[in-house]
Amino acid sequence: MRLSARPIAALLAALALTAGLSVTGTPAVARSDEGPPAAEASDVSIAADTYTWKNARIDGGGFVPGIVFNRSEKNLAYARTDIGGAYRWDQTGKQWTPLLDWVDWDRWGWSGVVSLASDTAEPDNVYAAVGTYTNSWDPTNGAVLRSSDRGASWKAATLPFKLGGNMPGRGMGERLAVDPNKNSVLYLGAPSGNGLWRSTDSGVTWSEVTAFPNPGNYAQDPTDTSGYGNDNQGIVWVTFDERSGTAGSATQDIYVGVADKENTVYRSTDGGGTWSRIAGQPTGYLAHKGVLDSGTGHLYLTLSDTGGPYDGAKGRVWRYDTESGAWTDVSPVAEADTYYGFSGLSVDRQKPGTLMATAYSSWWPDTQIFRSTDSGATWTKAWDYTSYPNRSNRYTLDVSSVPWLSWGANPSPPETAPKLGWMTESLEIDPFDSNRMMYGTGATVYGTENLTSWDSGGQFKITPMVKGLEETAVNDLASPPSGAPLLSALGDIGGFRHTDLDAVPAMMFTSPNLDSTTSLDFAEAAPGTVVRVGNADAAPHIGFSTDNGANWFQGSEPSGVTGGGTVAAAADGSGFVWSPDGAAVHRTTGYGNSWTASTGIPAGATVESDRKNPKKFYGFKAGTFYVSTDGGATFTAKATGLPAEGNVRFKALPGTEGDIWLAGGASTGAYGLWRSTDSGASFTKFTGVQQADSVGFGKAASGASYQTVFVSAKIGGVRGIFRSTDAGANWTRINDDARQWAWTGAAITGDPRVYGRVYVSTNGRGIQVGESSDTGGGGTDPGPGPDPTDPPTDAECSVKYKVTNQWSGGFQAEVTVTNTGSTAYDGWQLAWSFPGDQKVTQMWNATHRQDGAKVTATNVGWNGKVAPGSSAGFGFTGTSTGGADPNAFTVGGEACAIG
Repeated sequence: MRLSARPIAALLAALALTAGLSVTGTPAVARSDEGPPAAEASDVSIAADTYTWKNARIDGGGFVPGIVFNRSEKNLAYARTDIGGAYRWDQTGKQWTPLLDWVDWDRWGWSGVVSLASDTAEPDNVYAAVGTYTNSWDPTNGAVLRSSDRGASWKAATLPFKLGGNMPGRGMGERLAVDPNKNSVLYLGAPSGNGLWRSTDSGVTWSEVTAFPNPGNYAQDPTDTSGYGNDNQGIVWVTFDERSGTAGSATQDIYVGVADKENTVYRSTDGGGTWSRIAGQPTGYLAHKGVLDSGTGHLYLTLSDTGGPYDGAKGRVWRYDTESGAWTDVSPVAEADTYYGFSGLSVDRQKPGTLMATAYSSWWPDTQIFRSTDSGATWTKAWDYTSYPNRSNRYTLDVSSVPWLSWGANPSPPETAPKLGWMTESLEIDPFDSNRMMYGTGATVYGTENLTSWDSGGQFKITPMVKGLEETAVNDLASPPSGAPLLSALGDIGGFRHTDLDAVPAMMFTSPNLDSTTSLDFAEAAPGTVVRVGNADAAPHIGFSTDNGANWFQGSEPSGVTGGGTVAAAADGSGFVWSPDGAAVHRTTGYGNSWTASTGIPAGATVESDRKNPKKFYGFKAGTFYVSTDGGATFTAKATGLPAEGNVRFKALPGTEGDIWLAGGASTGAYGLWRSTDSGASFTKFTGVQQADSVGFGKAASGASYQTVFVSAKIGGVRGIFRSTDAGANWTRINDDARQWAWTGAAITGDPRVYGRVYVSTNGRGIQVGESSDTGGGGTDPGPGPDPTDPPTDAECSVKYKVTNQWSGGFQAEVTVTNTGSTAYDGWQLAWSFPGDQKVTQMWNATHRQDGAKVTATNVGWNGKVAPGSSAGFGFTGTSTGGADPNAFTVGGEACAIG
């Protein structure tokens, strides 16, 4: 699995868009020198409620391309992410504090951090070069942010070009550097052919270093016309040799890395006045990092044949002697043995001559980390083969604090679960502590505090050091009226079932494992029934759960499906409507064993269900609203004149038929919030809402007659998260300028059980949870439904289980399900748990999945309909070393009689 924000698909679907965590102490705020100032809450004639905010804990979830330690103050460290802002390390809590949550809607691109620099001379100073894309997707230019209080507050210098925190090559660096001798001088390497830039007034103003001769020429894919793959990756790192200056005078020797395979390293020996290519340097590669060991005078380069962070098939490590000018290939392995590039690079400031490097693009069987204690003359590996495929590790890896990092995998050697990492472009040894090292991956930050055990023949312990760093991109959210309070659909890591918002879930959704979940829904009156869809390399793209998302089984799908799209569950769980990528809208009864194309609705429409009438479904596309009253079989076009472009999302109110709220649009056309009370036949626009992008519902306030409405919107000229307790007559802003999280337009929902609680999606800062200071809410809970964790009530069914044959280590059984009720089954699912160690090996006349002792059998297409008094049967073979027959069965989560 390659983790990171997926750059193209998501953005082409949402052109003008894209981006936290509960902060102890004062949150960061923005003060810009240029560009539109952050709006103040006082500018709005709307009351502001006091909310507390935190993340629903996931811990990590995205690519961490840079980690920076301050070299003059112990325990001062920063991390950058490609779309989720920057963080400062809190040693007391051993967690990360977010620093850019103030980034607003209009400047969402500033949540992508291309580089960080911490001032050695004055450790309170920190700088961040921000901007997410260098092409048209990002509406604003990049900026260099500066802070004199370690990121608690910021000022910005807007640049005359864009920066690419989520562009190819983002793991190279650092592009931004502070002169360690004269800290008013900073350099910034720019992409897109914009060259090398310098500030001489501590980042307040910037100008191009016109004497620098080479702006770079390497692009990941020159044939790409989108501006993404064909962008020149430019100047990629700046390194000072602090020995060539004294305090208060500019450092004279400066090294710069360039994205040019024939000319990748340049040097100035006169404080940046003149520059020249260093003779004898390696060619045919890009220098991802350039780190100087001042104790030995060696400049080290990690090189790759590409810019990363996903690609890279060959690589080298070279050493440059700054005194003699000699270049030496000190690569850990022969070039012919590399199938990866090198990137992560660090030297031990306490032990000159000790350095480490990573094979960042070694996907299989694992990443590799190399260590040398003799300036690269010899190396050892984090793991080695003993006799293939077995391996010996110099480390132990404990992910018990973030257990989902194993991905629930059980691979065959030489792969392991969890892996040591992937996309390992950042690795840093603590300059004050040779035993501490941190490195970023595509999903987390790992670290150790006994690194030197590597050298003494022992094992060093690696654990996640990622608490507080929440980097997931959120596509959809659901808060059922019973069961888990929060279900999520996430980019790259699928999604989670949160039973405790303050605890990291044990595992993401599995069976199927989806690279990104695009949509999920639950049955309002039967919240144990959940469906999710998403993107994957191959089918299936859909999964079902009958226990509120605790366990899943994969469904079949129509032909032609290429991606998740959107999905909706009938209010009673009796059927589903799916609008996948690559195929028409389809419907199914039961759990997706067979699909029928819906009529009257265009492919690619967004679909939702009525939350009371199980036969009613809704759709929307290109300004037209569609309604089905027959379970999604046929749709009829209803209201028109709605937004024809932009992102449009709509939700039906729980417990009330036909009450629909629609948010979305674009600044070039219709944009705002609409409501229908006649099942989409007509809509009325809220005149006081200038823009809106997502809408959801939560528990009603005490004495209120309507459920609480939450929106991500622009109201009264202010962008924010708003709440209404009177059906939209009045709105209260519930976030503030310190907590804006860039782009929040994908999904929002209240909690039907806790008044005021809201869950907000971000694009890189995870799931934000807001809690109101007003605890007096006590309205009615929307939506009925049993708690799936309660013991099931008796269903109208009976089950006969019979072992028909046995042999050593195995057996054969037949199972009969009888409908003892008065209504026909339209699809069924039978579940039981084996008392012993039995395991199903093959099943006929039903499909099955087994998770531990629990078995779930689902009808096939021809035996899903069971009339009252009729039966359906199936058989299976299994393995066993002994054990009794199962003595309890459920159909649809409810207990059946036996016999």
